[in-house]
Amino acid sequence: MIACDSGWPRTAGRAVCALLLAVTATLTGCQKSPESESSPKPSHPSGTSTSTGFLAVDECSSRGRASFTEVPCGSERAAARVIARYDGKVRQGPACPARTDFVLHISESRPAVDEDGDGEVPQGYACMRNLEAPHPGDPGRGGGPRTVVGDCVYGAGRGEVRETACDGSGERAPEYLVSSAVRERAECPAATRLYVTLGGTRPVGCAVRM
Repeated sequence: MIACDSGWPRTAGRAVCALLLAVTATLTGCQKSPESESSPKPSHPSGTSTSTGFLAVDECSSRGRASFTEVPCGSERAAARVIARYDGKVRQGPACPARTDFVLHISESRPAVDEDGDGEVPQGYACMRNLEAPHPGDPGRGGGPRTVVGDCVYGAGRGEVRETACDGSGERAPEYLVSSAVRERAECPAATRLYVTLGGTRPVGCAVRM
């Protein structure tokens, strides 16, 4: 999906590594949404997004093959902006905003590559938005850490679906379109052929056959 600045003292010696999260949604709706799980211990009064520290909200990062470093947003090296920042593990914390393009797992003490959020990532995670297109997190683009209304999916087996681009430009052709989000399955329209777990206050995605 997506892809040290010695003149930026706050980031000296603090590079981070990340693995972009694969997008997976269950068909059955039995998976817990991030909002429903216990929140991580906050290091700030609001208990939501951190506003200070390494890669805080509205700060920017450079882009590397596996490492990301904080840089001024006006720098030619700036590639993505932090739109939300949380402590703890992804599976235990709040969900990233729907327009997130990718997620960085951040460790201050050492570089951390952690696909499923089960490893030690003391500094938490940052929800990133590319400064320029493409934006894989936008509806129908086939990427991002969340499935939202307007996304397309295909059956991946074992009761799972995965996102793919609605325009057919992805590796797999789209099979279903998530047309709406509701609180319960009974609220889905009659044309619904698949239920996709979305999370949030409207956790059921109603998907129609394409």
